[in-house]
Amino acid sequence: MGKRIGREGTGDDAAAGKSGRNLRGRAGRVASGGRGTGRSSKAPVRLWGHHAVEAALKNPDRMHRKLWATREAIATLDGELPEDFTVEYAQAADLGRLVARDAPHQGLVLECEPLEDVWLGDVLDGDSNRPIIVLDQVTDPHNVGAILRSAAAFNAVAVVTQDRHSPPESGVVAKSASGALEIVPWVRVVNLARALEEMAEAGYWRIGLAGEAELTLASALPTGAVALVLGAEGEGLRQNITQHCDALARLPISEAMESLNVSNAAAIALYAAASRAEAE
Repeated sequence: MGKRIGREGTGDDAAAGKSGRNLRGRAGRVASGGRGTGRSSKAPVRLWGHHAVEAALKNPDRMHRKLWATREAIATLDGELPEDFTVEYAQAADLGRLVARDAPHQGLVLECEPLEDVWLGDVLDGDSNRPIIVLDQVTDPHNVGAILRSAAAFNAVAVVTQDRHSPPESGVVAKSASGALEIVPWVRVVNLARALEEMAEAGYWRIGLAGEAELTLASALPTGAVALVLGAEGEGLRQNITQHCDALARLPISEAMESLNVSNAAAIALYAAASRAEAE
């Protein structure tokens, strides 16, 4: 019997349903490829917050090292840990010293290995009816995390970034993603322009979001496979990246606002792609 980490003694159906699922420690996975050779560090990462930690604990592709937690936070988790799983109980103030200053850890801090690398080719061999999100030099970890969350919500097949110009896997990304870091493949590539070429070869229509574009996103969305390409706030897409897009499109926002936060723009673009798919 594994160490219990769900609520006990509630007696209701919800609690009974929870107790039947396991929070699994990763036994190991054969590496199947690379996000890109530019990633320099394989150092352990610390995740915090209820959704991020619970999702990582349930992910069989995560190798976990140690969980620090308050007893109250442990009781909110869903499932069981293996008998030999390392848990150290601590007070909330002590946990605050394990993470970034003022990080909302919610009584849970998990140290684990980074996720295994993912080949772009593996993603392109998947379901072409699901969109791909491509980020050009979006470096804010909060934005990348929020985009991962939207990608999970709207069933995107992957998020693709350039290794040297994107944040590392971290607690900030995981917290902002609210569990989606464990669900959506995050593909890191060395050359984003080459990655876009590979997407075209795989049959994807590449749409770059640009405020100056004449087409609206709704009119630019095709039937079939689509890659939505977004640039950093303020700078937008680099010229080399726009040259590797099949079309540029804009979101029809009010003239009162110059632009949207990139994570908001990604969510709207993903919704548009999902709505198009439902209408077909």
